Amino acid sequence: METAALVAPVTALEFLQDAFLLTGEGPVLTAYSLRPRPKACASVSVLQHYRIHGIRPRSLSAVRPQSSAYGKETEPFYDLAVFGGKAVRLVRLHVDLHDGEHLCLEILGPLMELQDWALDVRWLSGDKHSLLCVAVAHNSALLLDVITGNALVQRSCLEGCLLYSALLLVHESWADTVVVGGTVFNQLVLWKPGGGDKSNDSERKAPVERRLLGHSGVIFNISYLQEKGWLASASDDRSIRVWGVGPLGGPGGKCGDLDPVCLRVLYGHQARVFSVRLSPGNVFSAGEDGACLVWDWAGDGKVVRTLKGHKAGGVRALAVSEGAEDEKRWVATGGADGGLRLWRVGGREEKTDKSEEAVTEKLSDLKFPGQGLPKVVCIAGEENDNGSWSQSKFVVCTDQGIVYQYSGGQWEIVWQGSPEFQSYCVMETISVSVKDSTAKVHLCAVGNLSGSIQVFPISHPQCGILLTGGPGKIHSLIWQVAKERLFLLASGAEGLVYRWCVDVKLDGKCSLALNINPLPPFLLPSCAKRWLTAAVCLHSTSEKLLWVCGDRRGSLLLFQEGGKLEQNMGDDESVDESLLTGKEQTDLSLHPLSCLFGVHGKQGVTSVCEYQGLLYSAGRDGCVRVFRVRPTPPETLEGKSVENKGGLQLEVLRVQRACKGMEWLERVLILEPEIPGEEDKEECENHDNTNMTEKLGVTEEGKDEESFGKEDKTEENKGREARFVIVGFHAIHFVVWDPVKQERLLAVPCGGGHRSWSLWPSHKGIWPGYGALVFIKQGAIMASQPPGETLSWAGKAGRAGGWA
Repeated sequence: METAALVAPVTALEFLQDAFLLTGEGPVLTAYSLRPRPKACASVSVLQHYRIHGIRPRSLSAVRPQSSAYGKETEPFYDLAVFGGKAVRLVRLHVDLHDGEHLCLEILGPLMELQDWALDVRWLSGDKHSLLCVAVAHNSALLLDVITGNALVQRSCLEGCLLYSALLLVHESWADTVVVGGTVFNQLVLWKPGGGDKSNDSERKAPVERRLLGHSGVIFNISYLQEKGWLASASDDRSIRVWGVGPLGGPGGKCGDLDPVCLRVLYGHQARVFSVRLSPGNVFSAGEDGACLVWDWAGDGKVVRTLKGHKAGGVRALAVSEGAEDEKRWVATGGADGGLRLWRVGGREEKTDKSEEAVTEKLSDLKFPGQGLPKVVCIAGEENDNGSWSQSKFVVCTDQGIVYQYSGGQWEIVWQGSPEFQSYCVMETISVSVKDSTAKVHLCAVGNLSGSIQVFPISHPQCGILLTGGPGKIHSLIWQVAKERLFLLASGAEGLVYRWCVDVKLDGKCSLALNINPLPPFLLPSCAKRWLTAAVCLHSTSEKLLWVCGDRRGSLLLFQEGGKLEQNMGDDESVDESLLTGKEQTDLSLHPLSCLFGVHGKQGVTSVCEYQGLLYSAGRDGCVRVFRVRPTPPETLEGKSVENKGGLQLEVLRVQRACKGMEWLERVLILEPEIPGEEDKEECENHDNTNMTEKLGVTEEGKDEESFGKEDKTEENKGREARFVIVGFHAIHFVVWDPVKQERLLAVPCGGGHRSWSLWPSHKGIWPGYGALVFIKQGAIMASQPPGETLSWAGKAGRAGGWA
């Protein structure tokens, strides 16, 4: 069988000065000439069934033409060690003297198969007999004779663990070699396989010379810049750490400073970071989010340029050409999409756009003193009409299962959970009115790995109730208020979303009491990431409620509540224990009436909200979707399930993208005009007015029209798209973006996504145009404004709302 085409992830890249680029795609090695323009010149299959993961030239300096005995110049060549999986092979790249674009790849010798996965390979610079140092996955190193294919020496480290990455620093001999390994325990370990002795005793294990701690995820890649003494590591925790380690390797195998320090922690990627490279002026990183970020070392570690172009699957390989500090250099990225991208980047990239600094807030550390690391932070319920930022309160849950409250500049313990609430938790809060009273109370719900949810008033935690959402992890918790009822949704295992109706009232002794009524669970469609991420309950004039939900797979779902259960809930306190604990509810589960599968991509839906009859969803695909619930056309009603005999479906009306590079969207905040009628004067761009003005309603034969939306809004405004702003993450900033005025209204350097945060104010989704952010960063609780201060409009770009 002859191979016609190969499309595989590009997993290895290497520059030979500014003249050539070598790539590994599957087992195939390809050589590109970069002058006068990039062009593929030669390729050869090298590693049989292994993917190429590294290409190491014998010397990075060009091989100059040499005179032969007959006075003729010989063609220059490069010897390459190509490795991947459990194999290493030598290849020679020949360069034509008269035509630099004519290249030839020659395989030297057979495939050398190893007993372990090769993580890094280096040539010994003083070697005359073609010896290679190889670092392998079980924290060992070996000296390989490439002529015979035999391992001459193998030495293991005392730290006998699995490595995800390794970097070899070599000089002239085996005794000079230093290994830097990224362990499965999120650490960097430095050790010397030569061990300083000359006995070459393979049974003697080498001790760890240095240990670097700080990452909270495994380490995928390591880079070293000798002239600065910097070591960089890229991790599963989405961060890049730059360490000051001093001189490594060289004569005698130096292990650097006795106490290496972390100089920078760089957050900006929205997913795992796979590769990192160091240059004198910049740090380059690439990851699963498909972006290559250029960081300015001198400018407080800020992202100065984002290089994007790969379609999907992230960047799997990164290479940066050498050059002086102020010279331009090549940057190459290889993607999981099989693509190769080339950029020309300045030697010291600097940010020239200062406009975003005007809306970047100064951060305040709230000095969290509690036990353990904070995992979730929430504002203690939505703010009331008379509340202010200076009076705001926050609650934080730690990995010790303890909930703390911040109020008036002081921290206090509110609730301490059982051991089942340690190590993992999800938490949500809401502010509700006490039944038959004018008082308000803040409720908190905390879920754990075993399917339990503790619900309690923050002011009276002793009145709490423990709920069970079935066996398995609670992925998310969502509070919703509809028709003067409070609902709690808990997304559990196997796609089940457990639901309860919660009432807060005063008992006979005038103390708070919670009344919990269970509801049938929702059952999400089968998919890989089967848990709820967003939900909104639609107000309806009928006795049936509609729910629009979003899941982690990026789908939008429509569920319908049964009317009889709603009518019978009332004040009945005699609740079946099996319903309260979530057991045996599978048969009662509600299936979706309509599903827009994967409409927000594989990264998931982040929020869904409703305003004046229209629905707005946000996702990590960089899009806001405006949609509605509408009757199913009669011609498509055939074959519908009994549950959907009314014929309801979801219909997307418009898609709104945020600014360039802002892919991680969190929610939509509706803007209301300060002056009545001002909304008519504001023209929102790209609106589909025909669709927007259609009234959202469902008409069934023999029934009155059934409408969904705010009951107190006039029919004149129903179905008309609102003016909104978009909340999300752009690189390391939390951003509120105005899509009409194309400007940032708020920018907070929080470090990027994958963190718990709360925005104030967000009362019922209406944003007045000024705000403050509370978030978790590196174990600290941070605020964009000191909580004791009163927020004002002053200094906010465009008055931050756009309404004059």
